[in-house]
This record gives sequence, C-alpha cells and structure tokens, in this order.
Amino acid sequence: MTAIRALLAGVVDYAGLFPPAGLGMAGAVRNYASYRARDEAWMLGRFVTPAARLDEFASDLIALGEQAGSEWRLSALLGADVAGDVERVREFNREFGGRACVDSVEGRLGSPAAIRAAATAVGKELALFAEFPVDADLELLARAAHDAGINAKVRTGGVTPEAIPSPDSIARFIRACIGAKVPFKATAGLHHAVRGEYRLTYDAASPVGVMFGFLNVLVAAGLLCDGATDADAARVLDEREPSAFAVTTNAIRWRDVALEEERVRAFRDEVLVSFGSCSFTEPVDELRLLGMFP
Repeated sequence: MTAIRALLAGVVDYAGLFPPAGLGMAGAVRNYASYRARDEAWMLGRFVTPAARLDEFASDLIALGEQAGSEWRLSALLGADVAGDVERVREFNREFGGRACVDSVEGRLGSPAAIRAAATAVGKELALFAEFPVDADLELLARAAHDAGINAKVRTGGVTPEAIPSPDSIARFIRACIGAKVPFKATAGLHHAVRGEYRLTYDAASPVGVMFGFLNVLVAAGLLCDGATDADAARVLDEREPSAFAVTTNAIRWRDVALEEERVRAFRDEVLVSFGSCSFTEPVDELRLLGMFP
C-alpha cells in the first residue's frame, strides 16, 4: 500500500502533553517510546514539548535507559521569550545530541514583524513553524514566512466548540501557504481520521463539537495542490462520510477524485509536513477500522 505510506509517513507529531490527553511528562515519554517500537512507527513524527520543559523531558528520557533506543526528534514550543527559549534548545541539543535532538520549534507569531524577529532568533539550524490566526491576513503572513524562510502552522481545533475554525478558513490558510510556497503543519483536534461530531475532551461530560479529521486536512491540501478550488477543498474538509475516502495501491481517493502516489509524495514533501495529535493510537486504530491498512 505505497500510496497510504506516502500520505502518512512520519505524519503524526505526538503531543500527549497537551489537551485533551494532558499527560504528565513521564507518561508521555513512556508512550512515545512504546510507539517507536510498534509496527506503525513509520507514521510517527516528532515528540512535542514546550521548550520550557526540556529539562524535565531530559530527566524522563534518561530514566528510560536502553528502552529509549536511537535518537529522538523533538519539536519545541516557544513561549513569549523566543530568544531565551531558542538558547535553551541549543543548550539541550549540545548536551543530549545522539540521544535526543530538537530540530524544529513552533511559536504563535501573528504579524510580519513577529515572524521576522523569531526567524532571526532561530536562524537556519532549526525549522521554525509560525502559527497564524485563521482570521488574520493569511496571504500577508504567508508571504512574510516565505521571505523569512520559515514554515507555517494552523490550529484546527480545541477543547471548546468555538475553538474549531470553519472549513472555509482552513481552506484559505492552505491556499495562502501553497501560494507563498510555505510548508505547514496542523495541530489540535486531529486525532480522528474523518470529520464528525465528537467529545472535545476525554471527560464523559465534555461538550461535543464537529471536529476535523486528519484525512480531510491531508486530502484537501493535496487536492488544492492539484488545482482544486477553495470551495472544493472546503467540501473535502467538511466531508463526514468515511466511505468517501478510499485507498488503492497507488492512489488516495475522495469520492470520484484521485491523488496518485507521486502527487501525494510531492505535497507531503512540499506542503503539509505533519499534524500534531495528543494520541497516536487513535489515528492508527481508526485507519485500521477504515480498512486502510492491516
């Protein structure tokens, strides 16, 4: 099933520290170590942690001993003190190279000035993902990201219904990134495969909301790269019928539209880098239920 591997290779950045999972560091580190040993480890991307918690992460990684295995890749979230957090990342990499390496950082950067300043602080040694507000001037921010040589990030959900953006706004974000030739990642609320109404947290009393599916986001990005309109992409993003998505050996299909494996590889390399999820098992289990791999 080469097409599904092209679509999903290294796509899940594990964010178990964050809601709705909200695990402690030790639990999240143990989970990630166990996922690296699974047959589906080819889907696993980076371990996501705030830069401010790198010392805590290091202690729990050391506690794993040989179970930690080969070098881990991390993405560190930047706080208000971008320069200070970047220096913390550099110190961590100097000390733990060979065991763990932060190779990307992420921050909420809502203006061209903030993008330029963060890009200067980070330099070229790390990939920087700038989170854009979806109600901002997305083309302006995407151009600023391109000029700074960095990537973008979009938040597709949250733990309240009002935190979930519309399909149209996500389509506009993807279009802006494609137009500016800026790779991006998505995060928040993407632990389900297909859009639908779900509890927004793991609490039985949690409010429900219509959450995006990661297949919706991936396929919409691929089709936009292939010439689809924003309206077409919004329909894919709003698709709630699991059977509308299908996988063949050499293509990913949405209804009567196909993305051939070569095009899938291209947009994964050039456009949609990864998505953050507080769970790795849910995406894997839901794909298996959909019959997309054994």
